Amino acid sequence: MSGEKTYKKTTSSTLKGAIQLGIGYTVGNLTSKPDRDVLMQDFYVVESVFLPSEGSNLTPAHHYPDFRFKTYAPLAFRYFRELFGIKPDDYLYSICNEPLIELSNPGASGSLFYLTSDDEFIIKTVQHKEAEFLQKLLPGYYMNLNQNPRTLLPKFYGLYCVQSGGMNIRVVVMNNVLPRSVKMHYKYDLKGSTYKRRASRKEREKSCPTYKDLDFQDMHDGLYFDTETYNALMKTLQRDCRVLESFKIMDYSLLLGVHVMDQTTKDGEVVDAAADRRPISQKVLYSTAMESIQGDGKAGEAVTTDDTMGGIPARTHKDEKLLIFLGIIDILQSYRFIKKLEHSWKALVYDGDSVSVHRPGFYANRFLKFMSTRVFRKIHSKLCAPKVTAHDLPAVIVGRKQPLQGSSHLGLIPTNAAHSMALLVHVFLLLCIGFKQHHLFILLFLVLSRGCGGAAGLTGACSLVGLGFESCLGCLVMNWHAVLGVSPPPPALCPVLLG
Repeated sequence: MSGEKTYKKTTSSTLKGAIQLGIGYTVGNLTSKPDRDVLMQDFYVVESVFLPSEGSNLTPAHHYPDFRFKTYAPLAFRYFRELFGIKPDDYLYSICNEPLIELSNPGASGSLFYLTSDDEFIIKTVQHKEAEFLQKLLPGYYMNLNQNPRTLLPKFYGLYCVQSGGMNIRVVVMNNVLPRSVKMHYKYDLKGSTYKRRASRKEREKSCPTYKDLDFQDMHDGLYFDTETYNALMKTLQRDCRVLESFKIMDYSLLLGVHVMDQTTKDGEVVDAAADRRPISQKVLYSTAMESIQGDGKAGEAVTTDDTMGGIPARTHKDEKLLIFLGIIDILQSYRFIKKLEHSWKALVYDGDSVSVHRPGFYANRFLKFMSTRVFRKIHSKLCAPKVTAHDLPAVIVGRKQPLQGSSHLGLIPTNAAHSMALLVHVFLLLCIGFKQHHLFILLFLVLSRGCGGAAGLTGACSLVGLGFESCLGCLVMNWHAVLGVSPPPPALCPVLLG
């Protein structure tokens, strides 16, 4: 096929065919073996079968070059698939029933990615060291997953190797984080670092580019969740990062897909034929993004998705409705000597804290800080409060001729001047900080102090909210010009103005 991709001198079509034939044979053959408890040695077993093109007594004939197919830890992975509710027939149907779909790879790894036609599984080529690391990782990693099913960590369903033409091509089968059945208006690969964390021009020219950390900061002012969802999401991320840190894993990413609900009607249908081809029984078997942070659906029970399609509801700072799909990827990077050397070199040339390669503990903390402060945020009142500008607020407040005493139009202001001032300070402080208009807060002190007991009322209010009168007064003088557009008064006149 002209222009077809090759990987280790093997064409993509040949590799896809070999994967389907090999998995079809090994998983089918595994069903004849009785179920039993998984033993420690099962994690290190490697089974091998030769599949000649003319076929044999055990294997079917095919039109690909002769190849040998290896299966790593077959009994252990069978147990893991059962743990996630995947039946052997469903696994074979997903992988072998229709041709695999090749995906583009925006990363620098050079790996090939294939997607099953029903949208359930991703098959990725991995390096020898990554496959070796995964095999060593399996016992402890899946013990953790068994204890904590609410996870955004990747779920590995099988590890295989195709030997052909003197080359070893290792592949891993994983869960699919971003379903094709939902249009992703934005897609990000986030690490929490800044060094070279912007999508290339070539990547941006793609129909569905994968952006990076600096792109996210340019394009979004955070993704907003309700308090319960935000807390569940961050708790899951924190636990997952600690697990990765305990295994000395770093350089992982958060794969993030954003579907804009408000664009659904503009774009038309968002669900393609893949959703129709997916077996109904499989829809409840695999964890969605929402299930990953709030619990797993039980096999056999109907999962009510409403309009979320498995995504996590969120909003933008402009109150646009979103669906978020996410998962941690690329965890097969141990902090080995080569990574330590890579970080030392980059730290000499660039800012050591900004590069991606870092020791696992620092990497986890930086990753979590970026996610909790720059990417994911709680929904506050600013999303539904009317927009207030620096020009609007003085006109509203200065226009009041009567002192702000007794009850107000809010019906919540107590008669005591200091308490009245304190309550208003609290309310407007939240609004002003939310809108990043700190000078409005300063102006509030100036205007309201004249109606709430002057300097005495302001001093009392400051004490109630834990602020110092002198510091507030100093901020007033320093920001006078920014707020009112005139030169600040001499400090000696401030008590007169406030009184």
